[in-house]
Amino acid sequence: MSRKAVEDLTEEEAATELARLAAEIARHDKAYYQKDAPEISDAEYDELRRRNVEVEERFPALMRMDSPSTAIGAAPAEGFAKVRHAVPMLSLANAFADEDVADFVARGHKFFEREKDLTLYFTAEPKIDGLSASLRYEKGVFVRGATRGDGSVGEDITENLRTIADIPDQLAGSGWPDVIEIRGEVYMTHAEFKALNEKAAAEGRQTYVNPRNTAAGSLRQLDPSVTASRNLKFFAYGWGEASSLPAQTQFEVVRAFAEWGFVVNPLMIRTTSTEEMLAHYRLIEAQRASLGYDIDGVVYKLDRLDLQARWGFVARAPRWAIAHKFPAEQARTVLRKIDIQVGRTGTLTPVARLDPVTVGGVVVENATLHNEEYIAGRDSFGEAIRDGLDIREGDTVIVQRAGDVIPQIVAVIPEMRPSDAVPYVFPTVCPVCGSEAVRELNEKTGKLDARRRCTGELICAAQATELLKHFVARDALDIDGFGSEQVDLFYQEGLVRFPADIFTLHEKREAVRAALFKRREEQAAAREAATGKKRKKVLSAAERTYEGLDKLFAAIDARRTPELNRFIFALGIRHVGETTATLLARTFSTFEALRETAIAAGRAEGGAETVFPSINGIGGTVLASVVSFFANPRNEQAIDDLLEQVKPQPFEITVRSDSPVAGKTVVFTGSLEQMTRSEAKAMAERLGAKVAGSVSANTDILVAGPGAGSKLKKAEELGLMVLDEDGWFDLVGR
Repeated sequence: MSRKAVEDLTEEEAATELARLAAEIARHDKAYYQKDAPEISDAEYDELRRRNVEVEERFPALMRMDSPSTAIGAAPAEGFAKVRHAVPMLSLANAFADEDVADFVARGHKFFEREKDLTLYFTAEPKIDGLSASLRYEKGVFVRGATRGDGSVGEDITENLRTIADIPDQLAGSGWPDVIEIRGEVYMTHAEFKALNEKAAAEGRQTYVNPRNTAAGSLRQLDPSVTASRNLKFFAYGWGEASSLPAQTQFEVVRAFAEWGFVVNPLMIRTTSTEEMLAHYRLIEAQRASLGYDIDGVVYKLDRLDLQARWGFVARAPRWAIAHKFPAEQARTVLRKIDIQVGRTGTLTPVARLDPVTVGGVVVENATLHNEEYIAGRDSFGEAIRDGLDIREGDTVIVQRAGDVIPQIVAVIPEMRPSDAVPYVFPTVCPVCGSEAVRELNEKTGKLDARRRCTGELICAAQATELLKHFVARDALDIDGFGSEQVDLFYQEGLVRFPADIFTLHEKREAVRAALFKRREEQAAAREAATGKKRKKVLSAAERTYEGLDKLFAAIDARRTPELNRFIFALGIRHVGETTATLLARTFSTFEALRETAIAAGRAEGGAETVFPSINGIGGTVLASVVSFFANPRNEQAIDDLLEQVKPQPFEITVRSDSPVAGKTVVFTGSLEQMTRSEAKAMAERLGAKVAGSVSANTDILVAGPGAGSKLKKAEELGLMVLDEDGWFDLVGR
């Protein structure tokens, strides 16, 4: 999005900006309404529309024929018959703050200000996050159903809508008109969404992202039986064409819908003031986590129908209604349980199990709780810590997606805490192996480490499997086709306990084949139970396991002579990442030299520092971890066994002194697209350059990828050479 303020745009820039916004919004409308696969969050989409309106208001003469301000939804998708709506299905204007709601009410009072004794009533109801649909009834019989489409023309999805139990084929009660189009929202509950994902996982298929997209995709199935299997729901809240109406207010017409057999939202109320509207908004927001379906705000509508008609419409929305959206990327939910997971280095990580809630377009059921101090809200001295929350099972919490990725709990709602909720007691033993779990003393701060670690190491199944997964991972030994699933399976079957066992699997060929075949049988049985369909011939699955074995063994054999830095990283030494592993490899050249030095450092009377060489970038914490790893007798035997199977290659760097960057200091920043950061660093060093992490007057070249920030700005201020990736390759030669 353009960062230039609207008031600073020239007329030419404004025209360009409106063209860009029109194209971008149209693309996102198509992704959302036709493909049910939005590419950005609701908040980002709303911001695009908001900027478009601001530019149009400042430059009204530049308003385009294809302006998003006059468009609704997107053109109907191919594959369905088209339905022209007798009454357009409009969108709603948005309110993002309390002040916006107050302005909406004030506009209503101003419009009707001549009628001094008039009291304005408004309805308030949850804004369902689903797919809008219009249902046409003639003489009480359902005859056609359609999507919103572009507001004027939608898709005929009649047969799919007939599969939804909340949509009656024949209206109940009496008093319904000869013709009426009931409008509302088709949605999927959290429970149904979870069950659908569990079934997809059991069948080995890709799982779904969120209930809204899944409900929309389910309605657009060409096979109505697929739609029927999704158990969709429908809330009725409005109408289109009607030969007559059963009442004179919004509230009473919707109540009539309920008498005719439709499900209407029980949280719909009638209010008389801004204060009441906002209070109901807060109530619905507080109940959001427990509703069992997704909502993204509250809709307010002027109640009297004759007043609605007088207040009228703008291009794509009624003036008499507004949607008050919830804050972006946050939601309330209930924390039901705190579980403890054990990582490959033995760290006990607490995980919150939550009532499902959609945050930023993704259903969140779990969130990290970091460590026991974060949960308790106090450090090892009992002092309150900055981000601690005193989180308890049963609490109502606010969840957000950190960086739009990792769900985390950012606040607790104390007034909603159950009376029987007690402070969480963090375990002092490993939940997997029963070994003592300790917090190490940080010598620099004098405080205990915030994380608690299991002391069981290789006798702890959780650490063993996580270590094995790390060992075969892409950045470590990178054994193709040997992933987390294979590690779990072979560990459970007793075929792999230590890294060396991976390289002897070929000696247990029949046992490996039996394990793989057993897993296929279990997966086939799960699919059969979930779908009711008979499984395919067992023989074909058995034959495929033989084919897979040859590929797996070949991939294992291909990694028997790994690069030294990869091998060191693969060992999973605490605090030794890819960069540190490369520093160690470069310093010692061979694994034998590193091992012998580390063992000697552990035995040195004067301390490890008297034996272990000083390496720029490796401090006391890493040194202690390396020395401790090689001093552990359990690790000693595991390493000996592994070295019988693999031969790490000596680390060699051929440095060119004749390259155009030899002797220069280079900094890489931004999101590199043609190479990883470690590949870029290795390339520069082979070419004789020094790679630095920050920009200074001593820097010669900055290589900037997309998203470069402060480093790029500083380099430009210093007048340094700035290159993109292509420029870098042109300079050094590919």
